[in-house]
Amino acid sequence: MAVAISVGAAPPHRIMEGGSARPSPAGCNLKIVCWNIERGQQQAAVSAAIKKETPTIALLQEVDLDAKRTGYRNVAEDLAGQLGMNYLFAPEFEELGQGRRGKPAYHGQAILTGVATSSARFIRFRDQSSYWQPRWFVPNWAVFQRREGGRLALVVELGTAPNRMVVYNVHLESRGAPDLRLRQIEEIIADTRHYPGETPLLIAGDLNTREPSPPAVKALLDAGFRKAVGGEVTTVHGTRLDWIFVRGPITFAEGAIHANVRASDHFPLTVRVRLEPPACR
Repeated sequence: MAVAISVGAAPPHRIMEGGSARPSPAGCNLKIVCWNIERGQQQAAVSAAIKKETPTIALLQEVDLDAKRTGYRNVAEDLAGQLGMNYLFAPEFEELGQGRRGKPAYHGQAILTGVATSSARFIRFRDQSSYWQPRWFVPNWAVFQRREGGRLALVVELGTAPNRMVVYNVHLESRGAPDLRLRQIEEIIADTRHYPGETPLLIAGDLNTREPSPPAVKALLDAGFRKAVGGEVTTVHGTRLDWIFVRGPITFAEGAIHANVRASDHFPLTVRVRLEPPACR
């Protein structure tokens, strides 16, 4: 059932950030990693796989903060430190069965990069599934995955004009019908209209597109986005969930799905992008 829910004060409505890397200019050529890392349960293997790709920016979904299942670690901060990058983390859900007394656990999206960012925000979707909400008859045990919060897109502007790219790190709902995911992606598309047409845009993440012809993907294509990576199997379960799309003065090459990397139940996606004039000169 898809409903508009109130997220209240949990999780906190703020972006957490950290890292000690000295920010560098964006440049015109960037390498992107997009990956649902399954909470970071195999953190060492995730770190090694990202390091091998030497990305300019890594867009990660399902990232834990202070959760029992990942040793009460700040997974984004740990990865940023291991990779010599900075991080931004947007808490998607408070995981009610994973925290400690006085210290809640969160789960969300992270962006790792060494490039300077000029702004960061997130869009918590208006339409959410009620599936994860706590109920009086369901204990808040880890096995039941009771959560408070909602799916979101973490939005970051990399660099400054004229060398600026806007990135949306997205995790659409896994529960509910395709029309729920369509409404969530339509909210992102509407948000992109706030940027001038010459702004390079990148939308990437776990779109949970389990259907043969996903309406969310069609909506992106109809809105002028071009598929850089996606449409093939991206998980160990044989599903096609993860995508990278671009729009505006931006070209792409060497898109790949790394099915040989088994550090998560999803495979990492990579692509090289180039910002074209007038976005980069």
